[in-house]
Amino acid sequence: MPTLLTIFGIRFFFYSREHEPIHVHVEHADGKAKFILGEDAVELVECKGLKTSTLKLAESILEENRIDFIAQWKATFNG
Repeated sequence: MPTLLTIFGIRFFFYSREHEPIHVHVEHADGKAKFILGEDAVELVECKGLKTSTLKLAESILEENRIDFIAQWKATFNG
């Protein structure tokens, strides 16, 4: 389970046996979520228990790191 980043108590990761589309799982003490990383945007596809403020923070962090996370995904699964 490669961890991409842990910041503000939020862990961003993907599983070692993932599938398309490119996506990242987010885990925090109050819940979890899953986001698809597109070429131009980040899209929430699932959320369980995360507070709105934590969800918005996670989405902002994903937007800032989207290109790097996509590169890490491709290196792991296409490399």
